Order: sequence, then structure tokens, then C-alpha cells
Amino acid sequence: MKHQASTSDQSFRTEFEACRFLPSEFNHRAHIRLAYVYLVEHDTDAAHQLMQQALLNFLRHNGVDVSKYHETMTRAWIMAVRHFMESSPTSESSEAFMTCNPRMLDSKIMMTHYSAEVLLSEEARARFVEPNLSPIPRY
Repeated sequence: MKHQASTSDQSFRTEFEACRFLPSEFNHRAHIRLAYVYLVEHDTDAAHQLMQQALLNFLRHNGVDVSKYHETMTRAWIMAVRHFMESSPTSESSEAFMTCNPRMLDSKIMMTHYSAEVLLSEEARARFVEPNLSPIPRY
């Protein structure tokens, strides 16, 4: 893989997995950062599993109902971050990667792949639903 995670990125992942973040601190940028760190070291499927586990643990630790977890959003964002990683130059950190790919910081980008009706459905929350507007490239 041509991308790397910095020492700061590795510490971020460790801190998140240890549930040392408040839910209010774990914003969209932090989600992208965590996905990037997992994808630096793992293939898309393994990164998705790690992200899913980390998010569910985070919700449980913070007393948030796990029904808040959204399977389609999680997997779709892992796929999207992988796509941006495959189509962008080498990055030595998540920060450098996001600087080269500012479009990913738009949390509404998934609406170019999914209609609101599909993405916001209970089915999409419970299991991965394929995009109905535009496919997300797979690697």
C-alpha cells in the first residue's frame, strides 16, 4: 500500500479503540481518519470488520443504543476511502491524505450514490445495501 499511518494516526486508533473519546468528539473527519488507518494496514473487508467492531464497542461504552450504528454508511465509507486511497498520491498520514482529498470531508457525499429513501431506511441501517444512484468503486 502506498499510504502510511503516522505515529499520531496510530495513537488516534489506539485511543479510539480504548473508548477514550467523547461521542461529541468523534465527528465525520474522525470517522474518515479511523477508516484510513484501518485501510492502510488491511484490505477493504478486514478494515470494514475492524471499523464495525470499533464503532459498536464505542457506542456500547458510551451507553448509546447500538441501533444508532448504520451498516450501509460504515461499509460505504470504507469503500469510498479505499477508492480515494487508490486514486490519490502517496500519503504519509491521514492528515496529508485528507488534504489531498477534501471532497471526502463532505459528509453528504454518499447522497451522490444513494437516494435519501434508500440510505435512511431501516434496511440500510441493519445491513449493507448497494448504492441505487451511482456505484462506489471496489478494490
